[in-house]
Amino acid sequence: MAERFRVEFMEEAADFLASLPVKSREKVLFNIWKARNANDKELFKKLTGDVWEFRTLYQKTYIRFFAFWDKHDGLDTVVISTHGIIKKTGKLPKSEIERAEKLRQRYFNDKTGMKP
Repeated sequence: MAERFRVEFMEEAADFLASLPVKSREKVLFNIWKARNANDKELFKKLTGDVWEFRTLYQKTYIRFFAFWDKHDGLDTVVISTHGIIKKTGKLPKSEIERAEKLRQRYFNDKTGMKP
């Protein structure tokens, strides 16, 4: 099956992923791989206009990685993961969505060479 997109991790997301226990990290990466190949809202879900989340439940721990879409040169579709959290409450903290939006804006500003 063809991948619908590829995934890149910003520094904060990569650091968070590296901080997870090995089995949790493997489960997150497996779920991201699955999300790249199938349209499954349990694995990859839209939160706001531009912010999405990769969702993993492993051993009663809810792990979330925030992300957004970018199209490199109109051909290559990539999802950029901004950062991750261990979700501890029923509702996703609005501050985490805002953080993802700020990191997205910084990414595009850096990409286009614009000053924030």
